[in-house]
Amino acid sequence: MESKHIDGDRDFNLFLLAGLFAGIGAGINTSIFNNYLNDIFRLSENLRGFLEVPREAPGFFIMLILAVLSFCGDVRIAMLGMAAAGLGMLGLGLLSPTFAVMIIWMMMYSLGTHMVMPVTPSIGMSLSKQNSFGARLGTVSAFGLFGSIAAYVFVFLSFHFLHMTYQIAFIVGAVFYVFAALAVGLMKKGEPKARKVRFVFRKRYTLYYVLAGVSGARAQIFLTFAPWVLIKVFGVQPQMFAILGMIVALVSIGTRKMIGRLIDVRGERFVLTLEAALLFAICLGYTFSAAIFPVGIAAVIIAGCYVIDNSMAAVEMARSTYLRKIAVDLADVTPTLSTGVSLQHVASMMIPVFGGLLWSAFGYQAVFMGAAVIALLNFILSRRIKIEVDPAIKAK
Repeated sequence: MESKHIDGDRDFNLFLLAGLFAGIGAGINTSIFNNYLNDIFRLSENLRGFLEVPREAPGFFIMLILAVLSFCGDVRIAMLGMAAAGLGMLGLGLLSPTFAVMIIWMMMYSLGTHMVMPVTPSIGMSLSKQNSFGARLGTVSAFGLFGSIAAYVFVFLSFHFLHMTYQIAFIVGAVFYVFAALAVGLMKKGEPKARKVRFVFRKRYTLYYVLAGVSGARAQIFLTFAPWVLIKVFGVQPQMFAILGMIVALVSIGTRKMIGRLIDVRGERFVLTLEAALLFAICLGYTFSAAIFPVGIAAVIIAGCYVIDNSMAAVEMARSTYLRKIAVDLADVTPTLSTGVSLQHVASMMIPVFGGLLWSAFGYQAVFMGAAVIALLNFILSRRIKIEVDPAIKAK
């Protein structure tokens, strides 16, 4: 019994180490990828929007991919995902002579990260006792965050003082993903669990589906075009994105706890309504700052908007807990969340295309005016949330 406990702690420590290494690799990619696209391939806004289609495609198909690989088990899938992400970063750094080839490596990196995301909580909980799920997953998340902060410090110092190239930065990120894969590879593999590709559609969950789709549309506009505005309009370099990333990571430590507490005390409707109102204000900041303020002040305002938006990722918890509270059957929760993720990825592939066309035709302000309309729609939908437990559930 004691031996099993020791093995469990060993595996959990290896998993934390893997999360730390993967966090470093992901942090490097986040800091430099948009500048890399701009500086190496000189993408237009239109083409930048179209690029999100292949980049997000692995996320849309991830349920099918995981079902096909279910014979491997979660630990092996995580190892393969981290290795794929590392290979993708290596390809971006060394093997991308043309834009078309770069897309292949970008999709490889995206596939790897999307493979790791859904199995991470599953592995973390399998190495925990039921009464410590939250604490264990919080520790896993924290190690990934520490890795990201280390990556941001590395990018800032190396680009600011050492004039590092994108190629070397991608190679460093790839090496850390290989370390992550090796750490996971040393864990006990466990028994594989068969996954079924199952989507759940119930009328009762309609509002959740719509909220998920709208959230995906809004999030992708910011993910694609917020850094692009900072690069194209204000000339922000990788080292400044590293500083912004550090600020986001540090702020997120506090906002995760605060959002969780608000969900418990004030409820999902309050949290999602507040998010929509803040996002509407952020969209106005992006749209009108440059027209109202001098360039320097406008850049600071938009950078602030960038930090606030990225610090609110934990609000996704409120959509998940809302679904959990209204679920007719607990067995519906996981596949319905998966359906929501798929709907988000449909929006993620379509919306940036239209955003790129809008930017090309009317300027970046039009993109964020469109995002403001989506935020307003999100606000209206969030006010419709009512937590009414089905009588059939109460009877169970």
